[in-house]
Amino acid sequence: MKDDKSRCSCPYCSNTFDTVKELRSHMMAEHKGQPLPAPEGLIKITVNGESYELQVKPNWTLYYLLHDKMGLTGAKMFCDRGACGSCTVIMDGSPILSCMTLAMECDGKTIETIEGIATANHPLIDAYVKHHCMQCGYCTPGFIMTAKALLDRNPNPTEIDVKENLAGNLCRCGTYPQHLKAVLEAAENLRGG
Repeated sequence: MKDDKSRCSCPYCSNTFDTVKELRSHMMAEHKGQPLPAPEGLIKITVNGESYELQVKPNWTLYYLLHDKMGLTGAKMFCDRGACGSCTVIMDGSPILSCMTLAMECDGKTIETIEGIATANHPLIDAYVKHHCMQCGYCTPGFIMTAKALLDRNPNPTEIDVKENLAGNLCRCGTYPQHLKAVLEAAENLRGG
């Protein structure tokens, strides 16, 4: 008898067999006509309105998937520790840190990135430009994503609401006062003001 490492496993029920021939016979007798189960690591996600089926590895972060595999380079890697907010994206309506989220956890989720917001001409983009909310610009996508999630939940935020929601985003250039102005103006524009 073979050891477990050299045995063949059924992808449906995980029974093991000594030979491929035995496995094939089992599959034909027990599972004939059934579609193959989804391979481990296959996820279905919607990113910026587009649906994808992607094979991911267990150690891939959402940031790695979006940035390095899908080419959506708007999210930035600054701290890689979940402390700065520069990698923020929106998942099912909530801002999340893509560097701290495993891609496998995103199966069935809807993701928005800065590229999707820019393509949609969201008022936050113009407000951020108008109020000079960036110097180096590295943190800007994370701030905009966090702000958009706030405005989606609360179209009429107060200054305190904006400050509390943006508190997890860091800016080395110190443009914090400008973010407040931009978010409040974008909120007014969204309300038709």
